[in-house]
Amino acid sequence: MVKQEWTTKGFIDEPAPAGTDLKAEIRRMCEEKKAVVMAHYYTRGEVQDAADFIGDSLALARRAAETDARIIVMCGVHFMAETCKILCPDKLVLAPDLGAGCSLADSCSAADLKRYKEEHPGHTVVSYVNTTAAVKALTDIVVTSGNARKIIESLPEGERIIFGPDRNLGAYINSVTGRRMLLWDGCCHVHERFAAAEVEKLRLAHPGAKVLAHLECTGAVLSLADVVGSTAVMLKYVKESDATEFIVATEPGILHEMRRACPGKMFLPVPLGPSAGGKAGACNECEYMKMNTLLKLYNTLKYEWPAVEVDPAVAREAVKPIERMLSLS
Repeated sequence: MVKQEWTTKGFIDEPAPAGTDLKAEIRRMCEEKKAVVMAHYYTRGEVQDAADFIGDSLALARRAAETDARIIVMCGVHFMAETCKILCPDKLVLAPDLGAGCSLADSCSAADLKRYKEEHPGHTVVSYVNTTAAVKALTDIVVTSGNARKIIESLPEGERIIFGPDRNLGAYINSVTGRRMLLWDGCCHVHERFAAAEVEKLRLAHPGAKVLAHLECTGAVLSLADVVGSTAVMLKYVKESDATEFIVATEPGILHEMRRACPGKMFLPVPLGPSAGGKAGACNECEYMKMNTLLKLYNTLKYEWPAVEVDPAVAREAVKPIERMLSLS
C-alpha cells in the first residue's frame, strides 16, 4: 500500500533491503512484470545503464508507441510520461518522480495558448514536444528538435504558423527555412544558460575540438557551433567524426552515452558562466532530469507507483498532433 507521505512527495523514498543489487532487481522485475524502462539521455548514467532503451524525445515516443510491454517506466520528465500515456492509454505508465517537471513546458499554459490562438486566427499551431498534454490538445502538429525543420519545410510556404514554446528553436527554424513563424516566448532554462563566452574559452583551450550545440541554445551559441542539432544528431556525429575532442553545449547527461560509444574520444561540457547564477564553472545540469535515481526506479517498479494519468478527453485531442508528427517524421 502506498504511504500517505509518498503521495505527498510524488515519489517513494523507501530504502532497499541491505545488499540489494538495484540494477539486477530492476531487470528481474522488468521480466516478471513485463515492464520496459525508457530513459532520456539527460538522466543519470546509472539510470541509463539500467534502462531497456535510451533516446531523445522522438525515439522515446516511437518506442512507446511500438512496445508490447504491460508497464512503461519513463525516466525523464513529466511531459515525456504524459506522451507515453497518450500513445498507450491501456498501459500502466510510471514515472520515478512526479516532481520531475520541465521549465520549457511550464512556459506555455493551455489557457495562454488558447488566448493566443484566438488573437491569431488562421494559424497552424506547431508545438514542441516539451509541452503538457493540455497544450498538445490545442496543437495541430507536435515536433521534436530532431524533426522540427523537416516538418516545417513540409508545410506550404505561405502557411501561417504559431511555433512554441521554445523561441530559440523557433528562431533557428525561421533562419534556415526563411519562414516567419510567430514564436512563443519560452525557453529551456538549461540551454538558455549556455554562454558564447564559455564556448569561446573552451575553443581557445582546445583549438582542435568540434563544437556541438543543441537547437534549444541561443543564437549566439549556435553561431559558434560546428554541429547544430538534436541529441541524436550529436551522437551520430561523434560516432562518425574523425575528430577526437568535442565541446558539448547541451545537458551533460548526454556525455555518458558519448563516452560509452566513443571511449577513445574526449567530451568537454560547456560550464555555467559567471552570469548564469550558481557557481561559475559548474556543470549546467537539468535538476529535473537528475531527480530520476536508481532507487526511485527500483521502488517505482516494486510498487507500480506513481502512475501518470491523462484526462481521456484531453488525450483524444493530444494524440492527433503526435500521430501526425510520427507520420511526417
